[in-house]
Amino acid sequence: MPPRRKTTSRPESELRDSTRGERLQRVLADAGVASRRKCEELIEQGRVEVNGEVVPGLPAWADPARDRILVNGRPIRKEAEKPVYVLLNKPPRTLTAASDEPGSDRRTVVDLVEHPSGARLFPVGRLDYDTVGLLILTNDGELANRLTHPRFGVPKTYRAKVGGVISDEAIAELERGIYLAERKAGRTEGGARTSHVELAVVHRERDATVVDITLREGRNRQVRRMLAAVDLPVKKLERTGMGPVVLRGVARGAWRDLTLAEVRALRKAAAAPEAEGKGGKVSRKKPASKTSVSTKAGGKKLSRRQAAAAKTPGERGAAAKKKASMSDGSGSKGGPDRPKKKGQGAAPPEPPAGKPVRRRTIKNAINRAARDGRAPG
Repeated sequence: MPPRRKTTSRPESELRDSTRGERLQRVLADAGVASRRKCEELIEQGRVEVNGEVVPGLPAWADPARDRILVNGRPIRKEAEKPVYVLLNKPPRTLTAASDEPGSDRRTVVDLVEHPSGARLFPVGRLDYDTVGLLILTNDGELANRLTHPRFGVPKTYRAKVGGVISDEAIAELERGIYLAERKAGRTEGGARTSHVELAVVHRERDATVVDITLREGRNRQVRRMLAAVDLPVKKLERTGMGPVVLRGVARGAWRDLTLAEVRALRKAAAAPEAEGKGGKVSRKKPASKTSVSTKAGGKKLSRRQAAAAKTPGERGAAAKKKASMSDGSGSKGGPDRPKKKGQGAAPPEPPAGKPVRRRTIKNAINRAARDGRAPG
């Protein structure tokens, strides 16, 4: 790392004015310098200059169209690069970085990809030095940030061969979460439980087990540390998938461009925070209308008759009591003096004076009187 230059920053209000352009780390990521997180580190380390002045820290804003921006003394590209998306089958003993530390000469994943576009690519996330498998390289800083940030919950799947036989108790413990130490600036600062993971046993041997483990966060050496916590040392580890993209048909150390369908699927998977639900949309249902004639059960609409049949015996008994109280007037809105309907024990109406009485009307009156226990008059 080059020594940090002496900071002779311009007036703070100018670089911290959000109206002058975009956030500086996004400008650098869009120019293909590195991922957004890495660009933030470069700014904090004093390795970024804007118009000849070292940026003192974040937040900072810049306009790539009118500002001269240097990273490690080299100007960034102002012209918009065509986005490039590459899938690499990372071999072992390869550093997941754009370049190695000064004084070291280890092979990097960027050394393996000579893209014909000449685009400045950087890896999305990290794989350990000896971990192999799927790794995406791109110059799209926005998508890279969404794929790696745990807030968006894009799943990463690994296949691990561990020593020993994994028990059901160990599987349950891993799925619930393991407390791992948190390290910041090279120091251990407490610990935190890992998020829920999905684990499936692929193959059991006498002294080893092959498992697939899917997680939605990316702590340092997380898979190895989680398995070691349940006494399962990792013998071999390979990443086999990131979101909808899976490792298939690419030899170890080789690479290929992602298809248009794969890029679209990646964008969709990282479209919104995972906490907001699938598809990135929060479900907001309207309250049921008071005049609705249907109800919902198991997500399906039911008619009144179906809803009544679905009630429990206790609910049906309460409904019957309410109906009975309504029929005898005690629970009706009109009170006990509410007039009864025709045919519910009321005396037959007297025929109007001066009009002939129809025979059918007399017969009906006699039948009603017989039911009430009265003799016809």
